[in-house]
Amino acid sequence: MPEIITHPWEPIYDSESRILILGSIPSPKSREVGFYFGHPQNLFWTALAEALDVPTPAPDSESKRKFLLENHIALWDVLHSCEIEGASDISIRNPVPNKFRPLIEKTNIKAIFTTGKKATALFERYCTEESGMSPIYLPSTSPANRAMQCKPEFRKAWSQIREIIIAPPNRLFLI
Repeated sequence: MPEIITHPWEPIYDSESRILILGSIPSPKSREVGFYFGHPQNLFWTALAEALDVPTPAPDSESKRKFLLENHIALWDVLHSCEIEGASDISIRNPVPNKFRPLIEKTNIKAIFTTGKKATALFERYCTEESGMSPIYLPSTSPANRAMQCKPEFRKAWSQIREIIIAPPNRLFLI
C-alpha cells in the first residue's frame, strides 16, 4: 500500500559546494536513521569516498555532513513529496519536485548528479528547466543494484565526481 512521504530534511550545502548529488526521496531505512542514504547495505558513502580517493566517513550523521562539506558536495533529493510503496522508486506516484534554482544561486554548483534511473528521469522531467541544468546519471548504490556495483562501469561513472570537484571553480561543465 503506498504512503505519502514528505521529505524530512533540508539540503546539505554551503557556498563552496561545487556539485549537487540527488537521490529520489529518502527510503524508509534512511528516514528511520534520520539521514541520507542510511540503509547499512547502501554503498553511497563507500562509492563516494572511493570516487574522491578519500577515507569513507564514520557512520554518524555529523561525520557524513562534515565529509560532504569538506569535499564541496551538496546533497538532497529530487522530490519534496510523493506516494511510494516502501523503498520502491518504480512505485512513485504524484511526485512533487524540490526547487533547485535557489540552492544553485547560493552555491558554486557546476554539475548535478542523480543516483539511479528513477532520480534521473524525475529530474529530467520536472527539474531541468527550473534548475537550468541537466543531470549526470550515476548508477544506484542501493542494495537492489548490487549486480551493477561490481562492474567497472559503476566506478567509472562515479569517478566523474572527482573530475568536477578538482577542476578549477570557474570551469563550466556542459553535459
